[in-house]
Amino acid sequence: MKLIRFGEAGKEKPGIQDATGRNLDCSNFGEDWNEEFFGSEGLKRLEDWLKVNQANLPEVPKNARIGSPVARPSKIICIGLNYRKHAEEAGMAVPEVPIIFMKASSSLCGPYDPIYIPRNSKQTDWEVELAVVIGKRAKYVTKENAYEYIAGYCLHNDVSERDFQLRHGGQWVKGKSADHFAPLGPTLVTKDEIPDPHNLRLWLRLNGKMLQDSSTSDLIFDIPTLIEHLSQYMTLLPGDVISTGTPAGVGMGLKPNPRYLEHGDTVELGIEGLGISRQIAINDPEA
Repeated sequence: MKLIRFGEAGKEKPGIQDATGRNLDCSNFGEDWNEEFFGSEGLKRLEDWLKVNQANLPEVPKNARIGSPVARPSKIICIGLNYRKHAEEAGMAVPEVPIIFMKASSSLCGPYDPIYIPRNSKQTDWEVELAVVIGKRAKYVTKENAYEYIAGYCLHNDVSERDFQLRHGGQWVKGKSADHFAPLGPTLVTKDEIPDPHNLRLWLRLNGKMLQDSSTSDLIFDIPTLIEHLSQYMTLLPGDVISTGTPAGVGMGLKPNPRYLEHGDTVELGIEGLGISRQIAINDPEA
């Protein structure tokens, strides 16, 4: 299945994308795609409901806004320097254990919403990433059974403000958590449709120019390792998002001249099987 959410920000409705690419309204199912849904075998219940009801579902209006396919999760957990070539371009050693940082859930937005360049930003950057959505409560998980805890996968742009991240003291979270710094989607694709998440092409273009073009086969720590590692330190709740890291080609790593987002820039990104998203960078309207 492919889950979507659509409508005005903060008032999204649940839906699915069918095999022909049509977006269908699942409001009559009576649940949002949130922690309670994922934690109560919601995907199985939805699958059974669709067998009876899908033929009669209304189509989502063509001009409807597409939101994050997951309602605001309890946590967005990100992994730093998890692609070998990205670690090289950053001039940093390949990590011996996963580097973990958090991204505020308030940074979540839809896949076609604008990126907000924050007040006083000097270095707002892009990062195409494969995100994993947790399907049930996970604590002290082992690598061998990690896939049992996965609901599915999403495309994520881990937007980052490098000056905030690296030169404002404290943890990376300062540079990761501004509003609209986590465009997620367009769909949540359930794990049965992605048999090998470690062999997916992922890419990103800035104003039409390809800057990131890699494969999840370059991951340093694979998804079972990440779930095992994270679940030793915190309980992963249904609907939580794990963003697994970005490949080489971020603005900070461009040589000889780094390049950062400016008002009016267009970012387009995609992952094989997970769709394409597009954001226009604008100055934060509240700045």
